[in-house]
Order: sequence, then structure tokens, then C-alpha cells
Amino acid sequence: MTERVHTYRLGLQWTGRDDSPSFRNHVRAYALTMPGKPPIAGSSDPVFRGDAARWTPEDLLVASLCACHHLWYMGLCAAAGIAVLAYEDAAEGVMVEETAGGAGQFEKVVLRPRVVLAPGTDLQKARDLHEVAHARCFIARSVNFPVTHDADVTVGS
Repeated sequence: MTERVHTYRLGLQWTGRDDSPSFRNHVRAYALTMPGKPPIAGSSDPVFRGDAARWTPEDLLVASLCACHHLWYMGLCAAAGIAVLAYEDAAEGVMVEETAGGAGQFEKVVLRPRVVLAPGTDLQKARDLHEVAHARCFIARSVNFPVTHDADVTVGS
């Protein structure tokens, strides 16, 4: 099988310049850009002197895992003829405190999808597809920490 390669290019522009005499207290604002898409306003986590109103790299990592699982799951359900009426997730990532040198790392991410299916849907098949989605999510397969899911799948009325 021929390997397909996908390349993703984006830009980052620091937008926090404020002519402060101390770089240690610099504004940590930046914008992520990609042609044809709206910019994403970013910063560091507020605990690291960032702006709480902006997306952080940590937020974006958890969001990427959450979105990847969702997209795989929905595609698998569509292919299996499973009608999803509602899907939401309350994902949570845990990052351990940084080391003496200032580095930190994620310890785990837990996805908590809540799925409502159309009446008459094969509930067990829909539950099993979360395992398949997890195994196929390329972002979850790329990180060096556990990504788990605690799915709640029900049939609506």
C-alpha cells in the first residue's frame, strides 16, 4: 500500500509586543493563521502569565483529540447506517506540573462523549464504534500519553 502523506502549514505571529522594558513580563498573545481560515487568538495559560480569554496550546491539544474522535465516530456511524441525533463531549486533559527546568507534560486526556441515537439503532454497535474511532484517531495515535473515552450512548425518543 502506498503511504499517503499530508502536510499542514500554518503561521504564528506574536501580537503581544508592548515595548515593555522587561521581556520576562512580555505579553504572550499570538495569532495562528492559515490561508482561508479565521485566525485563532492564542496565549499561554493564565498560570504562565497568559490571557485567559485566548486559546492556549494545552486547550488546542485537548480540542484536537476531542474533535478527531468526534469526526471518526460520526464517519463510522454514517458508514454503519447509525443515525446520531446529538453528540457532545466534555473532554478533560491533565498536565503535570513542570519540572525544575520549566518543562511539563500531559499525563492523560479523557474524552466524555454523550451520544443520542435515533430509535431502533443498534446500541451495542454504536458503543463499539467508539473503540474503533479511538483506534483510528491519528492525533490520539500520535501522543505519548493515554487518551481514553468514557462514552455515554443512549437512544432518544
